[in-house]
Amino acid sequence: MIITDNLIIKPFSNDMAHDVHINSLDDDVRRFVPDEVFETEEEALDTIHFLISRYNSSEGPFVYPVFLRKTDQNIGYVQLSSVSDGWEIGYHIAKPYTGCHYASEAVKAFLPFIMDQLSLSRVQGICVSENIASRHVLERCGFIMEFEGMGWYQGQKRMICKYIVIREKNS
Repeated sequence: MIITDNLIIKPFSNDMAHDVHINSLDDDVRRFVPDEVFETEEEALDTIHFLISRYNSSEGPFVYPVFLRKTDQNIGYVQLSSVSDGWEIGYHIAKPYTGCHYASEAVKAFLPFIMDQLSLSRVQGICVSENIASRHVLERCGFIMEFEGMGWYQGQKRMICKYIVIREKNS
């Protein structure tokens, strides 16, 4: 479990399916990560079962829900996924909670934890160029833009930005 000033990041449990389902239905998820939309609680629960099974793997994805510390409300997730050329950070905060820098707070807390766990020195962040909010999160978290141009995103050729963060591994 990771605790910050405003957030708690902890592993999934089966009782989170309703919140995962509801959080996945907002317009930003449909627009930017349509493969993470769960039309029913059953779909969300199936995904939660899969994600729980990945916590003890070395391949991931490693997805952790994010909760408000004051209310214990599930407001989104932060994740690290294996991609063809390394590891990619991902995150989503439900629409009612955006604009409060919760995504940045979650990524800043999660990144050292997951990088240490996997002994990583490099993580990338990829988003469509038009996703200004996501770009700001990556920049606030110390990622540097490495590429902007046409690339594959969610199975389509789109204008993307690829960011990178590099840190020395702990000895």
